Amino acid sequence: MQIVDRGSGPPLVLIPGLQGRWEYLRPAVDALSSSFRVLTFSLGAGDLDGCAQQVASVLAEKRIARATICGVSFGGLVAVRFAAQHPSRCDALILASTPSPVPRLRRRHRMYVRAPWMFGPVFLVETPWRLRPEVRAAIPDARARRLFSLRALGTAFSAPVSLSRMAARARLMSSVDVRPDCERISAPTLVVTGERDLDRVVPVEGSIEYLGLVPNAQAVVLARTGHLGSITRPDAFAALVRAFTEDLRHAAA
Repeated sequence: MQIVDRGSGPPLVLIPGLQGRWEYLRPAVDALSSSFRVLTFSLGAGDLDGCAQQVASVLAEKRIARATICGVSFGGLVAVRFAAQHPSRCDALILASTPSPVPRLRRRHRMYVRAPWMFGPVFLVETPWRLRPEVRAAIPDARARRLFSLRALGTAFSAPVSLSRMAARARLMSSVDVRPDCERISAPTLVVTGERDLDRVVPVEGSIEYLGLVPNAQAVVLARTGHLGSITRPDAFAALVRAFTEDLRHAAA
């Protein structure tokens, strides 16, 4: 497992989403590394426990006792599992655009995961159109949007996703129930969502369910974003994370 280690400061483990490749979170890694020592990696092919074990392995490899754990989208489910299994190693938990604790796939997506090599390309082609309103809201300047799109295209070529692994994670997501994990979390938790009408990937209502399940959880909305706020507005996302962790340190002092 390749471990990406960037920046300096309090350690923060960043867990990628359904595509599994850390490269798709590069803007968030760059923004967070100005305040944190960011550790990230690409997800393997295991189940939720296996992915949580990857987080534990990252901390062990780098000889870090405790860290802030930040999961984005599917990575939030991994973060929940890790925080429940390793409470002594989780200083704080951040769930960004995370699916419901009992996620269920839409009918169309269930069709995709049954035959990823047949329907997966259709899903990938339609994604930019589905996300277009969110990107326009987050990046009003047309030139900046074109640059963002070009960089995203470059990432897609340099870090190609595995359709079969994405489908496996989607199937896993449709069968998991992390509500029991939520009750075992002791770390202060921040739930980050985009605006309700802009997230067309994970319903905000599902993400907000964690507030009623995780003790000491609070929520914040990253304005002018939907599902992709960590990469469309990475500096604003990093500022929210930094403010949350600084407040915790001040309270502890």
